[in-house]
Amino acid sequence: MTSAAASEARTFALPDLGEGLTEAEILTWRVAEGDDVRVDDVVVEVETAKAAVEVPCPHAGRVVALHGAVGDVIAVGQPLVSIEPPADPATRAAETHHHEERAGSGAVLVGYGTSRGAARRRRRAAHAAASEAVAVQPESGATPPAADIEVTDRNQAAPRVISPVVRRLARDRGLDVAGLRGSGPAGVVLRRDVEAAVGAPVDQREDGEIRIPLRGIRRTVADKMARSRREIPDVTTWVDVDATGLIEARDTLRRSNPNIAIGVLALLARFVVAGLRRYPELNARVDGEEIVQLPYVNLGFAAQTERGLVVPVVRDAHHKSTLELAEELGRLTALARDGKLEPHDLTGGSVTLNNYGVFGVDGSTPIINHPEAALLGVGRIVDKPWVVDGELAVRKVTQLSLTFDHRVCDGATAGGFLRFVADCVERPVGLLADL
Repeated sequence: MTSAAASEARTFALPDLGEGLTEAEILTWRVAEGDDVRVDDVVVEVETAKAAVEVPCPHAGRVVALHGAVGDVIAVGQPLVSIEPPADPATRAAETHHHEERAGSGAVLVGYGTSRGAARRRRRAAHAAASEAVAVQPESGATPPAADIEVTDRNQAAPRVISPVVRRLARDRGLDVAGLRGSGPAGVVLRRDVEAAVGAPVDQREDGEIRIPLRGIRRTVADKMARSRREIPDVTTWVDVDATGLIEARDTLRRSNPNIAIGVLALLARFVVAGLRRYPELNARVDGEEIVQLPYVNLGFAAQTERGLVVPVVRDAHHKSTLELAEELGRLTALARDGKLEPHDLTGGSVTLNNYGVFGVDGSTPIINHPEAALLGVGRIVDKPWVVDGELAVRKVTQLSLTFDHRVCDGATAGGFLRFVADCVERPVGLLADL
């Protein structure tokens, strides 16, 4: 950068991305030194502890410096890119007018999420055939996700990799994805392809130790779980349940609503919401010396993705019907699978539902999603001998477990809630007819 350019250049710092996020990792630079940019052009894609975010620049001009390399972690307020203003007075005037319009709108970030950026993202999405297979664990019979296809400027499909997780993994292993043979649909490179190509992580030491930086979503999960264990005196109680009626109800609803994928998770979500109406003590959190009972139910649900465990939140679940819950669960699951959840989608939950049965396990004692007060877990549904009206029969059986904060209620309340949900699982038709 020349001294003249340095004196004229304006530095754009990493903006406040909201939700209490204080830093982000640089995933991809969308510009290079010497490139011309317009106001609101995306200059970098970063990964926060919540989601991958495209960051547009509020300045127009020529890029004279990039402040960080791919993989660097940048704190909010630290420089991202320096822009030399355009020499054309008309262009400068247009940019000034744009800033004034944005300031009047009350937007926190100048140029963040404007229509041109959104249109550009929609155009990129239209070129993609499907999404990277980052596996939110599907319910049995669900259609697995397809894979992305990167499209060049010449509209030629290049089977490469879109997922930031897989891209970063290849970079960390010293691999060029262009030379990898993808095993995904249309030849897309998946995580397993990177692992197979390298054989063992490059950060494996001579003594066999593997060191993995604790950053991004992994660090957020670690911090949150550790804080939950430190602060919350949690207790877990559980019960085995005959889920035959639940499966029958699901199949009946699917036949009557073929356009909506109504699954076990949606029905359980309905039961949890109804249970919290009867036992509002569990829909709460501890704030200092006070227990705060919440007037709404923002229902979180655990989803395992390539980026790690995430908990999307169905907001105002208490206002939604069973069909509406199914639709919202499906929408958020698709976003999680594609790595497109926004920070807003991952915060503000009041109670969490965890269907760990998809991993083939019967039970668990999960850690509460701090600062919530309760988490309902559901094990796998399997055929087991069960006594029905004094006779032995083979039934669909599952285990429900409730982990709760003993500060907000006693065992009688927690047991009453768990028993209510269990009764709904065993006899779901009456509740679903009313709701």
